[in-house]
Amino acid sequence: MSCDKIEWCLQRNKGIKLIEPNGNLSKSYINEALSDLETIEKVNEKWKIITSYYSCYNALYSILMKIGIKCEIHDCTIALMELLGFDPLEINFMHSLKEKRINVQYYLKSSDLFVDKKKVFDFVITCKKILNLLNDKKINRIRSKLK
Repeated sequence: MSCDKIEWCLQRNKGIKLIEPNGNLSKSYINEALSDLETIEKVNEKWKIITSYYSCYNALYSILMKIGIKCEIHDCTIALMELLGFDPLEINFMHSLKEKRINVQYYLKSSDLFVDKKKVFDFVITCKKILNLLNDKKINRIRSKLK
């Protein structure tokens, strides 16, 4: 875990904050991620990237809600991935997808519009698996690392 990044995020106003775990909100975020997966096929290439990113981000955020972590800075949310059990390839995938989303959404770059939909799907499924494996002991262990 990037301890420096996590520490920085804990000190930011909209960075990492411990809140009450919220199973209902967690379910809403994972359902939104699954809905976005269906939308990916129906939009143009620019929106495929944006929708792919938010599908993955919402799936990731669903885990945070179940644990009771609020974070409004996307880089800080991604920085938590190692703590949640993601491997380096999945973490790099999220960083890359975020950069692509920023490039097409804010800088209107049209190069590298390809998104591997299978990787997006696999990422969301990985998040669902992590969600299903979360129990009170794991949640408390993660929360204690952030205190």
